[in-house]
Amino acid sequence: MEEDARYLKKKIKTGAIDVHPTLSAIVVHFEVEATILGEAGDPMLGENKQSQKTIMIKNLVPGTDLRKLSEVIVEKCNLIHPSKIPELEQLLYYLQTRKIKVSAETVDQEMERIRQAASQFDDIDEIQEKADLNELESYVDLLYDDMKTKTRGTSLILQLARNPDNLAD
Repeated sequence: MEEDARYLKKKIKTGAIDVHPTLSAIVVHFEVEATILGEAGDPMLGENKQSQKTIMIKNLVPGTDLRKLSEVIVEKCNLIHPSKIPELEQLLYYLQTRKIKVSAETVDQEMERIRQAASQFDDIDEIQEKADLNELESYVDLLYDDMKTKTRGTSLILQLARNPDNLAD
């Protein structure tokens, strides 16, 4: 039987296009049909396999032109026929506007992490030091110390940058 096998015929049938349940991605379902043909072209052995391709969508913001994005996706992914552009555009709109549900526990954990990160900046408003252009080099040196000192150095450099007279040189 192996000696008679001469050709492999591969056929791809596209299926449904969906949005990924949690990621910002489009999922394209398809079926690969592989058939081994004999010398006379008659099918000897065939196998079908269901598969899917996940297309990650990055930077999908409210101002994104969904029509053009759909066209680019169809151009780059040969599994999606150009006739599916309107459907793909609808799916991208859904992705753009959906809000992923997050558990209350996850929100609490994230809020605690933000509070801890912000606590190191609680005394940021206490910096009342007046910046001096002649001390710029020492302010830059402050950027290489701990976070509180970095914040102080950044604040002093910002004071200098906000003064147009300092920017003339």
